[in-house]
Amino acid sequence: MNVKKNERIFPKVACFKDLIAICSERGEKAAFTYPIKKEFKTLSYGDFAKKVTAIAAGLTKLGLNGKRIAVIGETSPEWVASYFATIVSGGVIVPMDKELAIEEIEGFLAGVEAEAIFYSGSFNEKIKNAIENHPSLCTFIPFNPAAEEENEKLLPIDSLIALGEAEIEQGYTLPDRNSKDLAVMLFTSGTTGTSKCVMLCENNIIATSNAACESVNFSDQDRTLSVLPLHHTYEMTIMVASLTYGIHVGINDSLRNLMRNINEIKPTALVLVPLFVNTIYKRIWDSAKKKGKDKLLRRMIPLSNAMKKMGIDMRRKLFKSVLEAFGGELCKIICGGAPLNPEMVKNFYSFGIQICEGYGITECSPLISVSPYFKQKRGSVGPAVPCCEARIADAAPGDKGYDEGEIQVKGENVMLGYYNNDEANAGAFTEDGWYRTGDVGYMDEEGYIYITGRLKSVIVLENGKNVFPEEIEEYLEEIEEIAECVVVGRKGEDGETVNLTAVVYPNRELFPEGTADEEIHKAIYAKIQALNKKIASFKKIKDLELRTEEFEKTTSRKIKRHLVK
Repeated sequence: MNVKKNERIFPKVACFKDLIAICSERGEKAAFTYPIKKEFKTLSYGDFAKKVTAIAAGLTKLGLNGKRIAVIGETSPEWVASYFATIVSGGVIVPMDKELAIEEIEGFLAGVEAEAIFYSGSFNEKIKNAIENHPSLCTFIPFNPAAEEENEKLLPIDSLIALGEAEIEQGYTLPDRNSKDLAVMLFTSGTTGTSKCVMLCENNIIATSNAACESVNFSDQDRTLSVLPLHHTYEMTIMVASLTYGIHVGINDSLRNLMRNINEIKPTALVLVPLFVNTIYKRIWDSAKKKGKDKLLRRMIPLSNAMKKMGIDMRRKLFKSVLEAFGGELCKIICGGAPLNPEMVKNFYSFGIQICEGYGITECSPLISVSPYFKQKRGSVGPAVPCCEARIADAAPGDKGYDEGEIQVKGENVMLGYYNNDEANAGAFTEDGWYRTGDVGYMDEEGYIYITGRLKSVIVLENGKNVFPEEIEEYLEEIEEIAECVVVGRKGEDGETVNLTAVVYPNRELFPEGTADEEIHKAIYAKIQALNKKIASFKKIKDLELRTEEFEKTTSRKIKRHLVK
C-alpha cells in the first residue's frame, strides 16, 4: 500500500505575508475554481494576492488592523481572502460555524469582543439584529449585500477593496507582525457538549501547514476540492498548505452539489473526514449491488492486487467505472477525525486510491500525525509530523502488545491556550508543559501512533475492564447494512451489569421497500453476533437498538456522542 518516497517540493513560508508574496509571483496560475449559480469561475493566484492585500489595506484605513474580526458563511475565495487579510493586517480572525443559531453566534462574538464581521449573502437577513443591537460589532462587511440594505455600519467587501486599492496607490504595504502573537480565535465543535475558545498564533497555522506539505504526497500539479467547512482549523490548514504548494483548489458550495462539483473539478486529491469516506465506500458497493456487479467487483480486487505485486498496475482500467464516479482522476485521500476500517483503506488502494490517515485536534492547529504515503502501517495514523513530538503518558499494558495511555503533544502546533478559561487551561497541560489530547492509544517501536479511544467516552464494565466504543464501532462499520452507529453502555436489569449496546441507523436502501424494523433488526443482529466472534469476550455487543433518523452531527460530520441517550 506504499508508494515510492519522493522529494517534497514546496516553498517553506514563515508567515502569511510570505505566502501572499509567493501567491503574487504565481501570476495567472489558477488558485480557485468556484461555482456562481450554475457557472464556474476561476481566480488566479496573482488576483487572490491582490484581493488579500487590498482587504488588509482597507481594514487598516478603517482602523480595524489589530482588531478581532469574524468571518462566517459558505466557502468562497472572499472567505479565504478575508481570513488571510485579517491576519496579515495585524488582526485576529474569528472564524464562525455557519450552522450555529444566530443567537449563539452573537453571544460568542460578544464574548471575544469582535469589532467587525465578514459574511456571505445567506446571512444578510440573519445579521440584521446584530447590526442594530450587538454590543461589540461596529462594522459589517457583506460579500453579497442585499440591494436595499443601507446602514452606516455596512461596508460591502467591494467597497472595502476599493478603499484598500486607493491606500495601496498611496504606498500601503503589508506590515510585519510577531508570528507568536494571537492571530486566530475559534470555538471547538463540542462533540461532548462543551465549547471552548481556542487561541492560536500565526506560527501555529504556518508550522502545521509546512508539516503537512512535508508529510503528504501532494504537488503543484494537483487539483483538490474544498469540501469541509473552512471555520475548522483542519480545512483551513489544508487550504494554507494547498496554496503553499500552488495547488488548484476547487470550492464545493454545498453537500447537495458535491457530486456535480467533483465532476467539474475532477480532483486528483481530497481531504475528508471518515463519514465522507465511509459514505463513498458504501455507495461504491451499493451501486455495484444494484447493477448485479458486486460479486464481480469482489473477484477483481484480489486479481488487481496480484497483478500489482508482479509490477503490472491495471487498477485505473479495471476499476474505471468506480473512479469515474469521483471525476475519474482521484488518486489520493487524506482523512482525519476518527479511525477508518483498515480493510476499507486496503480496498480503496486496490481501486487506485491511496488513503493516508491523519490525526489531530483543534488545540494542535490541528495536525499531530499523518500516515506516510511511502510507508503506511494498517490501523496507524502515522508518526508525529515534523513540527511536534508525541508521547504516551500514564501508560499501562494493552491487549495489542504495547503500553497504552493518553496521547500527549508538545511543539509548534500547540495552542496558546483557551480564552478566559483558567480552569480549562489548567487541565489541558501537564506539569512539564505537554498538551493532553484526551485521546488514548499506543505507539510502536518506530513511533507510529495507534488510537484506541477517547478518555471521556470510555465505558467501564462491572469487572473493571475499560472499553473504548470507537474501537468496536470500527468493526461494526464492516457491516454494510449499518449506515451509522454508536456503542454505548446500558445498565442491565440488575442495575449493576453493563451491556454493550450498538445504537444503529441502518442502511435501509439495502432492504426491500417496506421491510419491517423487526426484520432489519434480526438481519443486523445476526451479523453482529458473527462479528462478536472476532473480538475479545468483554468487548462483545450484547444488544442492538435501531434509530429512524441519522445521528446529530457537528459541521465536521462527527457524531455528537453526548446526545445519544
